[in-house]
Amino acid sequence: MNTEIFILNGYGQYVWPAFIFTFISCFSLYVKTRKEFRKQEKMFLKEFEQAKTIKTEIVQIKEARKKAFSGSPI
Repeated sequence: MNTEIFILNGYGQYVWPAFIFTFISCFSLYVKTRKEFRKQEKMFLKEFEQAKTIKTEIVQIKEARKKAFSGSPI
């Protein structure tokens, strides 16, 4: 295996730690943001009870589709 790819002409000792630091920083920011989003989403759904409304609408749509495709004239 060619180690020149990892050494980067002598600059690898500076590049790889910077790359690792950047990756870890971005990943931790992603995890923190995802956690905060889920927390806010739960608060929103609890306050407005959107989950029940969405389920009701989906059931109504499915029932309408069954009636439309059942073949009965009514």
